[in-house]
Amino acid sequence: MPIDLSHNLDVSDPACAVRQYGDPVLRQKARAIRKINAGVRELAARMADTMYAVDGVGLAAPQIGESRRVVVLDIGDGLMTLVNPRVVSGSGRETQIEACLSVVGLCGEVERYERVRVKATDLDGKETTVDAEGMLARALQHEIDHLDGILYTDRAITVQPAAAAGDDDDAAVDDDAGEDVG
Repeated sequence: MPIDLSHNLDVSDPACAVRQYGDPVLRQKARAIRKINAGVRELAARMADTMYAVDGVGLAAPQIGESRRVVVLDIGDGLMTLVNPRVVSGSGRETQIEACLSVVGLCGEVERYERVRVKATDLDGKETTVDAEGMLARALQHEIDHLDGILYTDRAITVQPAAAAGDDDDAAVDDDAGEDVG
């Protein structure tokens, strides 16, 4: 049975800044950032503002129409901005419920690594390594997938209306942590 990904957003709602399923930018492989400059910092600030406005915990640049390799995350420990992030290793597997700010009204079970190591560049141009587990590991993988044109629905074992999973939000929920995932 086809998945109904239709949505009815109020154009005055901040979520309208987030590109929705069907927008071609969400399926493109984002371009690498060659130099950290004021434009990249401004993009990251705009992304963080959007993520917080829609109560997400992560957002990738393609979700606001920018095909560039930048993600922002905040799972409750403060804002993290990563440029050109890539998963270099992962271990363990777990299945959790996810949803997405770009796929309104649905959620699905997605199997991902429990722990990941991600290498990236920060906004000061310094190489950084993030060793993550739990919610941060899941959010990093979800957002990095966006940079490669992959939506969680592409990896989902099952997809269902978010209300059926007990989620009243249009953002994703990790059912152990009860946190929104972008």
